[in-house]
Amino acid sequence: MEAVAADSPPGRVEGALSCFSFNQDCTSLAIGTKAGYKLFSLSSVEQLDQVHGSNEIPDVYIVERLFSSSLVVVVSHTKPRQMNVYHFKKGTEICNYSYSSNILSIRLNRQRLLVCLEESIYIHNIKDMKLLKTILDIPANPTGLCALSINHSNSYVAYPGSLTTGEIVLYDGHSLKTVCTIAAHEGTLAAIAFNASGSKLASASEKGTVIRVFSVPDGQKLYEFRRGMKRYVTISSLVFSMDSQFLCASSNTETVHIFKLEHLNNRLSCFCRSQTTRNKPWSRSGLSLSRRPEEPSTWSGYVGKVFMAASNYLPAQVSDMMNQDRAFATGRLSFSGQRNICTLSTIQKLPRLLVASSDGHLYIYNLDPQDGGECVLIKTHR
Repeated sequence: MEAVAADSPPGRVEGALSCFSFNQDCTSLAIGTKAGYKLFSLSSVEQLDQVHGSNEIPDVYIVERLFSSSLVVVVSHTKPRQMNVYHFKKGTEICNYSYSSNILSIRLNRQRLLVCLEESIYIHNIKDMKLLKTILDIPANPTGLCALSINHSNSYVAYPGSLTTGEIVLYDGHSLKTVCTIAAHEGTLAAIAFNASGSKLASASEKGTVIRVFSVPDGQKLYEFRRGMKRYVTISSLVFSMDSQFLCASSNTETVHIFKLEHLNNRLSCFCRSQTTRNKPWSRSGLSLSRRPEEPSTWSGYVGKVFMAASNYLPAQVSDMMNQDRAFATGRLSFSGQRNICTLSTIQKLPRLLVASSDGHLYIYNLDPQDGGECVLIKTHR
């Protein structure tokens, strides 16, 4: 999943960890320190088992593991332009590549490996590490913000398309062509993330007050969540649950927000039922929610058409019904101001919220998927 360096690489960082990341299916945690890097299994709440550790490369500021495999990608402050790919069980280096400027972030799935520099993105075939495409002259991206869908059957790539607005470029990592651009926010982007299937893309701007979810590949807005209006925050992590039912956001504040992605047709049906005592049925008012033969066959296309019709025809409460002003659930942290990442995972058959922080702590919370509310902290690992 999303990786975070405790400061914008390759600058130095304070705290116990220089970087930390969850793998693509949230079963492993990777950390980088001045001494090297370590990989941990997330199969148990009570125990954090170390899978691998290495001190061969010091001052690590990027470490990414490919799912639960033995492939790990490492970048060090000592050589910030060089990417090293290892098979840690065999103890061998698979390859290394050097680039024209400092590496800011790396994303990978079972088909593609992305290397993000400030003004370019390199796309490799992960099978043989052959360079397939270089996306040049992208708007300056000093934080290396980019996302790669973990579903290798599509391998969508997302990255900022503007220096001044929250435009997202959606790129197809298989066909190596631009799919579309999405006008996601008025302000510049702070976070972007795909869901596991690559069918949805979430984004947040630098203000951090609004989080939006778009359908992929057509870029139509599906949801809008308001994290809060009292203050601007810096969103440091944005991640879907593996089943795409929830979206989690952490920031520089003491609260982690979890939003529930309710099905659009369920919400429309609930609203319809609530109006039956006051209004006539919609079937005679010019809006039908039943599918017609000529309507789109895809889920996103069908929902988009129905929802657009509803928002244009019905009162404001319908057009705003996909906007949530309150989170479904929250996790309270004992700190604020520290860089952190969050993820939603199933551990020992129960849904959990996990938060890793730059001071070297991993917090595990219970999440109630039915009623939400405040998540209960059940374990802290150091």
